[in-house]
This record gives sequence, C-alpha cells and structure tokens, in this order.
Amino acid sequence: MPSSSPDHRPSDTATGLEVRPFRALTYRVHDPDHLARVSSPAYDLVTAAGRERLAGADPHNIVRLILPEPGVPADPAPAGGAGTAPAWATRAARMLAAWEDEGVLERDERSALWVYELQPADGDAATVGWLGAVGLPVPGSTAVLPHEDTFPDAVEGRRALLAATRTDLEPIVLAHDPDHEVAVLTDRARRSEPTLQVLDDDGVRHRLWRVTDPALIGELAGAFGRTGAVIADGHHRFAAARAHQRTDPGCPGCDAVLALLTPMGPGGLRVAAIHRVLPDLPLDDAARRAAVGFAVSELALDPDRPAAVAITAAVDAWLAEPDALGFLVTDGFRLLCLRDPGAPVRDRVPAEAPAAWRGLDVVLAHKGLIEGLWARADEPGSVLIAHTVEEALRTAGERNGVALLLRPPSPADVAAVARAGARMPRKSTLFVPKPRTGLVLRPLDD
Repeated sequence: MPSSSPDHRPSDTATGLEVRPFRALTYRVHDPDHLARVSSPAYDLVTAAGRERLAGADPHNIVRLILPEPGVPADPAPAGGAGTAPAWATRAARMLAAWEDEGVLERDERSALWVYELQPADGDAATVGWLGAVGLPVPGSTAVLPHEDTFPDAVEGRRALLAATRTDLEPIVLAHDPDHEVAVLTDRARRSEPTLQVLDDDGVRHRLWRVTDPALIGELAGAFGRTGAVIADGHHRFAAARAHQRTDPGCPGCDAVLALLTPMGPGGLRVAAIHRVLPDLPLDDAARRAAVGFAVSELALDPDRPAAVAITAAVDAWLAEPDALGFLVTDGFRLLCLRDPGAPVRDRVPAEAPAAWRGLDVVLAHKGLIEGLWARADEPGSVLIAHTVEEALRTAGERNGVALLLRPPSPADVAAVARAGARMPRKSTLFVPKPRTGLVLRPLDD
C-alpha cells in the first residue's frame, strides 16, 4: 500500500501523479444536517457577509479556520513575511487543536483514500473523483501543471495558515488525464453506502466514501501514476504548499497536498465564467476608451423588466450563443457589446506567446482592454473578481464602476495553455461544481 515513506516517493524524472492515502480529520458527528452547518464553500468564494452567516450557523463552522479573521481579505499577507506567524493564523491553529481535544473533530485510525461525488441540482451528470494526498512534483516535473498566475501576498497568506495549523484545511482540485482503470476502480468503490453526505446551499449533493482496502488503493495509485494533471482550482494553495515545503524541509507530510482528483472530460468538472469589475470607471468613459480598439454598440434590453433582470437575461442569451464574439460591459443599467478588436487591442498581446494562450478571450480582455485601453493594472484593488453575473452587477453598482462579462474557456483550452507552459491571468477559470470545505481535512503528520 502506498505510504509517505521514501520507498513510495517518485524519482526525480517522474511525470505521473503520486497519490497516497492519509489519516483524515473529520467532524465526529456525520449527520447531514450537522455537516451542512459546519461546512463551507472554498475560502476564496466566501464574501464578508457570507463569512458572518457561516460563522453564525455553528460555533464550529470550518470558516472560522479558513478565514479566522472577520473583515480581513481571504489571503491576507502576514506582517513580517515568511517565517512569521501572524496572529490570525496562530488563532486558527489554537482553535483547530481545541476542536480536536474537545472531540468536535476526530482522527481516523486508518489511512484511506476517499471517493467524492458531486451531483448538481440541475440534473447534469455527477462529477466523481478521489481525495488523496498528492505528492508535490519535483522541479521540472510535468505531473501537475498550473494554468493561472498567482499573487505572492495571497500565496504567503495561505502558506502562513498551513504552517500554523499544520493541516490541509481544504483540497485543491486537479483535472487528470482520463484513465480506464481509474474509472473502473471508482465505480467499484461506490457500491456501498457513503460515509459522508451533505446538501449544500446551491443544491449540490456531496457524497463521500472512505476507502481503506490496501489492494484497491494500490491499484488506484498505480493507475494514477500513469496520468498527469492540470490544476483546476487552488493555484494559491498549491503554491503555498510548495513554499511551505521549502521553508520547512523535512516536515512530515509537507511533500504532499490534499487534492480532489477528477477526470478531464466526461465525469469531470465544467468551466464557468469569472467576470471582472473595474471600480470608479463610469460606463461612458469605459465606452469612449474602448472605442479606440473595438466596435462598440448598445444592446436593447427588455423595458418591462427591472434593469438587473433584463441584463442578466441578455447576458445568458449571449453566453448561450456558440458563435458570440466580443465582450459585454455594463454598469447595471445599460449593456454594451465590444466587437471586432483592432490593432490597438491585438498588438498588446505578445506575439511570441504560445498560440493557445494568445487565443483566449480572457487574455485579450486583460492585455488589450483592461491594461491597454482602460490603463488599469491587474491588481486586486483595481480589478475585482465576480463569480456570477449578479455579483458583477451588484459590485459594479456599489463601486461606481463597470462589469466586464466574459465567456468561459473550455477545459481543452485550459489544458492546452498549461501544457504550453503558459499562465492565464488570475481567476480566469471557475471549475464547477466545487468540493465542500470541512468534510475531510488532512493533518500533515498523518
């Protein structure tokens, strides 16, 4: 059975995934209603208001650990930099230890892998993957490929929390190369009753099976060893794990990261759009500047509907058109379409970059429009992220700005960029559905 012993670690030339079982830390009470109260979306999807709602749902909600400081951004940069434990991270570590001492959380007696099924409410096919400790690839390995840029402060914030708690509090998500044996073993492992299950606020049903059979785990590890993966979600946490490994060499368990492994393609995740909001940019000003490099037109909205409803309907219709080109820009009352990008836009995209990267909408939007015509640096305070059209419209109104609404790239686009060694702008992809945070934790000393 695979373990964290040196005999099971990959060689310096390994290109496949190394997947290990681990002794999980879970909530002692497995009742679905209890798990709904104590679990949370991923840390970077939780708003300030959402954090307060989750923290108020139960004194042991996991959000108190992943976002221990109310009102602080999701990825605060610790004062003093690497090696300094900020107060909020220390507080999270003490809280985690107390919960385990009090029996709120309990450690599994045996190492295991976990099958994880996510069934969306809309009836779409379920996403099914495996939770495991995935070995951090050696430098130069192509076993795990990122596709998005990261911010150093955000990486350091997650590293500080990992170093203080010495626990993977939530998994990253990897989309791995399809493998027939992995699919067969996955089906075999789901024939019993699930160990954990919960229904989240979006109607997604999460079901998990603890798998301890050494033979099945060994077969699965061998099958995963033939595959590589692209990071679908968790670039900052992956980078934080690597940084922690460098700053604390020899730390037990620091050579791996908790990950949900899902197949690329059927049975895997879908990609949704992530939108941008430009604060303090009036729509007329945005349109005037955009007209230097785009054909700008205003789209008609249904006058019998409230503006936000009419805009959302128009955006949904536009996103559903397979041949729709350009970008949509709105202030929450009017909706503009930017088409036919000209030289002032396209010339901002480096010609020497890989073709897979140059052809992305999000690259053209960032390089040609946001950084070019709108002269905005891609920084968290200058370019805000919105995961839904509704959030984008609300934020644009609150910040006296405009929302730039984007189409999602395809999973194939994401994989092509990663394999070309390129990086998309931060928060370019929203892989869905998302695993629920708090169902399975991984102590580093497992």
